[in-house]
Amino acid sequence: MWPLFALSLVALVVFVERLLFLHRNQIRSKEFLSGIENSLSKGRLIEALTICQDTPGPAASMVKAGLMSFRESNAEIREVVREAAVVELAPVKRRVGALYAVAQVAPIFGLLGTVIGMIDSFMQYERQGVYVHAGHLVGGGWQALISTATGLALAAVAIMAHHFLVGRIRTVVLEMEWLAQELVVIFTRVKNGPDPEDTDAFEERAKDVEAGSGTAEAS
Repeated sequence: MWPLFALSLVALVVFVERLLFLHRNQIRSKEFLSGIENSLSKGRLIEALTICQDTPGPAASMVKAGLMSFRESNAEIREVVREAAVVELAPVKRRVGALYAVAQVAPIFGLLGTVIGMIDSFMQYERQGVYVHAGHLVGGGWQALISTATGLALAAVAIMAHHFLVGRIRTVVLEMEWLAQELVVIFTRVKNGPDPEDTDAFEERAKDVEAGSGTAEAS
C-alpha cells in the first residue's frame, strides 16, 4: 500500500503544479493581439515588445520572437515563429507524461499487493494448519482486494487527469498556431499601410531595436 500512496502523492503534485502553470500562462489572445496591432500601426515597436514582455506565457514569447523579425520576409517570419513555438512549448508539456506513467504502474503495484496478501494468508494457514483462525485468512484476503481496488482506482484517476491536461495543452497549441498566422497577417497589413513613410520609419525603429538587443546580448 505504501508504494500506491507514494504514487498517489506524485500524481496529485504533478497535476496541481501543471494546472496552476497552465492557468498562470493563460491569456486573452484576441485582446493581446489587438494591443500588438495597435502599437505596430502607430510604429511603436518598443511598446509592442513591452506588451509581450509583460504578458506571461509561451504565446507572448513566440509573438515577441516574431516582432524581432519584423523586417524579414513572411516565410522567414513564419520559420522564426515556428522555432520559437517549439522552444516555448517544451516547458508546457513537461512532466505531463508522469501521470500516464502512474496510470500504467499503479495496477501493477495493486497486483503486487494482492499477491503479497495471498502469500500472507497461505503462510498463516501453513503455520497453524487446520486450526488457523479465520480472521488471519480474511485479513490477507482483505489486503489483496484493497490493494487491487486502490491500484485500479488510482490508474483511472491518473488517466483522467492526464487527458485533462493534454486537452489544455492542445488548446494552448491551437491558440499559438492561430496567433502565429494572425501575426503574419498583421505584419503584412502594417507594411502595406496607407502611409509608406510611416512604414519606413517603423522599419528604422525595428533596426534600432534589433541593434540594441544585439549590443545587450554581447555585453
